[in-house]
Amino acid sequence: MTPLYRSMKIRDLFGKGRLVFSFEFFPPKDDTGVEELFRTIQSLRELKPGFVSVTYGAGGSTRQKTVDITKRIKHELGIEAMAHLTCVGHSQSEILQILDDLESAGIENIMALRGDPPKGESSFVAHPDGFSHASELVRFINSRKRFCLGVAGYPEGHPEAPNKETDLGYLKRKVDEGAAFIVTQLFFDSRDYFEFVTRCRGIGIHLPIVPGIMPVTNVAQIKRFTQMCGAKIPAQLAAELESADGNSEAVMQVGIKHATNQCEELLKGGAPGIHFYTLNKSQATRTILGDLKSPSGVLEREKTPGSRQAGNRR
Repeated sequence: MTPLYRSMKIRDLFGKGRLVFSFEFFPPKDDTGVEELFRTIQSLRELKPGFVSVTYGAGGSTRQKTVDITKRIKHELGIEAMAHLTCVGHSQSEILQILDDLESAGIENIMALRGDPPKGESSFVAHPDGFSHASELVRFINSRKRFCLGVAGYPEGHPEAPNKETDLGYLKRKVDEGAAFIVTQLFFDSRDYFEFVTRCRGIGIHLPIVPGIMPVTNVAQIKRFTQMCGAKIPAQLAAELESADGNSEAVMQVGIKHATNQCEELLKGGAPGIHFYTLNKSQATRTILGDLKSPSGVLEREKTPGSRQAGNRR
């Protein structure tokens, strides 16, 4: 199938004096869910995302769906797409086959991750012929293929790392092995991002660092997510969410307001864009990005010439 546009490696989107906005989706369980997902992506298409990413289930449980959905987004919708790939449960030969599948599908961008333990398991166990760290996966991919690789960063530290310094050392390994850009785990205090960028720059990491934002739409859900990834919910936001809990519309409005303010702080501070964790829904993301792009939004107020580098203005 002929693509609707010229393919692009995501690294080439940065440093051109424009902000890069992107959306993340996960593969639904059935065909009905897939079609609903594509309606959601269509509704967000007018916001002109720089790219979208598609996650990868634990142990490769959504392997083929990830490849198929990423391919459809790129070739049918004309939006640059990135497939997630994890180490969980895979041998090196299996990973190479997945890379071949992605390459054959015309996918040029991969988010290389270690991955979380499969459901029901409390700790990560590497495949006997696989990898224990994302840095090893990055090295393996770069030694065999010509993909553009994104990696994850943790502003508040990875929950399994003994401290932030150790965690930052792991990120530096991923960068040294050939990562092209960094997308952060979700966080709710912009100061954590700016401090993270400063620490990255201090050890020689000069890649674009894109803040990952998840608008809160469900109180119980966000509590689970933050417990899993080690992020904290600021006291004021937690109080507002508790007060609104039980009223889904009120919770969403609290989440949208906080995420919009957070995005404004990040963009004013020099972030190169925003990566939205959409949870396969469009309303909150549409509202936030619409506000940012409105005539009175931060994107109009902050228009300045020249390229941006994450955190350089702080």
